Amino acid sequence: MRDNAKGGALTEVTFTILLALYTPRHGYAVMQFIEELTGGRLALGAGTLYGALNTLQEKGWIEPLGGGARKKEFVITALGREAAERELARLRALAAAAAEIMGGALWEKSDIATSPA
Repeated sequence: MRDNAKGGALTEVTFTILLALYTPRHGYAVMQFIEELTGGRLALGAGTLYGALNTLQEKGWIEPLGGGARKKEFVITALGREAAERELARLRALAAAAAEIMGGALWEKSDIATSPA
């Protein structure tokens, strides 16, 4: 996972996994959530997802839920929520700067959510 710890920027994969885990979910449910959230633009393979889950667990940003269920569920921790909140603030500041530079055109487009990046 190539998150920029110094600059605070998270990868889109990391950020969307953290968002997914505001509600406890198992791996496949995380993949479904992310694909739905991004309109199919981002689809994670099992290897990518489970590697990211392991890394996030090592950072203390997510933790497994107990209960011995067949499918291990994960949930975001307080540290993970802090990281997600910092990323949201960073993205808001970036979007505001972009809107200012572009003369507000960014916010005037009604189809921004469906525009290709």
